[in-house]
Amino acid sequence: MKIDINNITMIYPSGKKALRDITTKLESPGFVGILGPNGAGKTTLMKLLIAGLVPTKGEIILDEKPLLSQETRLKSQLGYLPQSFGLYDELTVWQFLDYMAALKGVKSRKAVDEAINRTSLTEQRKNRIRSLSGGQRQRVGIAQALLGDPQLIILDEPTVGLDPEERVKFRNIFSEMAQNKIVLLSTHIVEDVQAVCSRVLVIYGGEILYDGAPSALISEAAGHVGTYVSGADDPIPDGCHVVSKVNVSEGIRCRIVAEALPAVAANVEPTLEDAYLYCIHKEGKK
Repeated sequence: MKIDINNITMIYPSGKKALRDITTKLESPGFVGILGPNGAGKTTLMKLLIAGLVPTKGEIILDEKPLLSQETRLKSQLGYLPQSFGLYDELTVWQFLDYMAALKGVKSRKAVDEAINRTSLTEQRKNRIRSLSGGQRQRVGIAQALLGDPQLIILDEPTVGLDPEERVKFRNIFSEMAQNKIVLLSTHIVEDVQAVCSRVLVIYGGEILYDGAPSALISEAAGHVGTYVSGADDPIPDGCHVVSKVNVSEGIRCRIVAEALPAVAANVEPTLEDAYLYCIHKEGKK
């Protein structure tokens, strides 16, 4: 599968410009992490990719043909988990997934059993959805996205509500699936992207600030990440953005990103989270 996103602009009826002349390409196999603050345009991009919105300008091409002319084909090859999704609380887990399989045109009931097993819902298969915990409900959402062996999987905050052990398990499942599919992972948990994605898109203000390997983005932040110990009431040095604060015996250890580190800060090796924050804050100064 190959998707070309050509000069996409999306302006909502309210006048809000959600995306500004976005151009990029997606090909299988590929595991792409999408990072950006709230309101950056991530969800709008995903809705365009599932033909849930029509762009104001530009075009999305699926395997050499316009996406909007292939909605039936797209739906048959799509696994989608939106950030907010509705579940039928009166149905059992198995009944809900069987219903979703029917909507997708997946006729084999074996596919439902496979999705239940992959998402560790075997013990809950006969439980009504209303009785599930938040993490279990999230697993049901992930299970429905995996039904029918889709070739394009779009996941919007899929690990919200999952404990660390579950997050690792699902990261591994997504990574395995990306070996022969396109998987898009939009999340605020940068650790998930660093752990499994081979490519990252940083979206800010409706534009793509970065598109490439996570390692290259990390390299760009080298020399711009530092730590220092401060008192509780000490101000943050000018031009610095705090990544984290940790209480230590000497005071508060601050981790910062900055175009030029202050003299009090010791240079440290950046993580992907550091690099992402440096990327968007650098853009914000333009």
